[in-house]
Amino acid sequence: MISPRQAPGWWHRLDVTVRDLPLGLLLLAGSFLPVLHDKGTQVGDLPTRPFDALVIAVLGLECLPLAVRRRWPAVSLALVCLGFAVDQLRGYHSLASTALPIALISTGAHLERHRRPAALLFSVAYVPLAVALHRLGSGGEKASGFVTFYLALVLAWGVGAWLRSTRAAEADRRRRVAEETRTAERTRIARELHDVVTHHVTAMVVQAEAARYLTAAPERLDQTLTHVTDTGRRAISDLRHLLDLLNPDHGTGTGTDTGGGRTPAAGRLRTLVEQTRRAGQPVEFAEEGTPAESAGSADLVAYRVVQEALTNALKYAHGSPTSVLVRHGEKEITVEVGTDRSGPATASPGGSGRGLAGLRERVAVLGGEFSAGREAGGGFVVRARIPVGNPA
Repeated sequence: MISPRQAPGWWHRLDVTVRDLPLGLLLLAGSFLPVLHDKGTQVGDLPTRPFDALVIAVLGLECLPLAVRRRWPAVSLALVCLGFAVDQLRGYHSLASTALPIALISTGAHLERHRRPAALLFSVAYVPLAVALHRLGSGGEKASGFVTFYLALVLAWGVGAWLRSTRAAEADRRRRVAEETRTAERTRIARELHDVVTHHVTAMVVQAEAARYLTAAPERLDQTLTHVTDTGRRAISDLRHLLDLLNPDHGTGTGTDTGGGRTPAAGRLRTLVEQTRRAGQPVEFAEEGTPAESAGSADLVAYRVVQEALTNALKYAHGSPTSVLVRHGEKEITVEVGTDRSGPATASPGGSGRGLAGLRERVAVLGGEFSAGREAGGGFVVRARIPVGNPA
């Protein structure tokens, strides 16, 4: 048995023809009620006549095509118009005649092709009907009455056209939102991959290159290769965590995600600095203040800023003294990473700019400030001010 909560979903899963049929059946049944015999539409001044044997076919022709008003709107309108014309010419003036504006609204809303020819054909067909009704009547109905009724039908078509344009605009808006969401998600994934892969792989490459010159010192060679192995394992662990984030079940309690323990918090900065030191980069680290308990995404962004700056220093200014300063305040976290030019490297520690552009976007999302560039003395400094408590 279907529960009341399941009823809406069950109803929408039915074919559209089945869902539209009850309206036609309701009009058909109401048309046979004696109290509603003369409550329908009347065009012209033909007197209302009692129902006869033909009325069953006429009312069915007016009401039942409403079942296909969304699937085949042009067919529905043509059949309803034919039934309406016979209804008026026979003088039934039944409740079923109200199906015509419904069919017009549906056609205006759901007809995708040949809209103008359909509207023109309907207008042309109305002229002989109006002439016939005028001649069969007593002449009491003026031309203005027929024109007014035609304008009312045009209004019904216009309402349907407005509904169609509104639906199309909403679909276009949803499509744009979906595209923007996909683009933003791809950008986020690209940033995460860049941050995770670039840092670990850069450290591994530098350590592996240094191992070439340590063949005469087995102990140091073994230590360096151990560092390479550890770095590779961390890279695999971070990549596995990133893949978990891409899992549709992530965060729903059904996947393998175990919570926020994998998020790189500010407390992991010392591990990051130590890893960079083992790769051969002299790094001076200082951390001031106490991390806020509810820093939101600020901790992660601060970690990424330091990670990207150290990666660039390791890649483009290997051996140059580097300083890292992180200040934890009540309302913001400030990060400053500077690389001197007194070391042996000659390339700019700023990198290709892709990682720095990603950092700028990260910080901007939280409403912070980010800058990266050369100092007067020739060094390269990355600075970030990150507001605390933003859950973005």
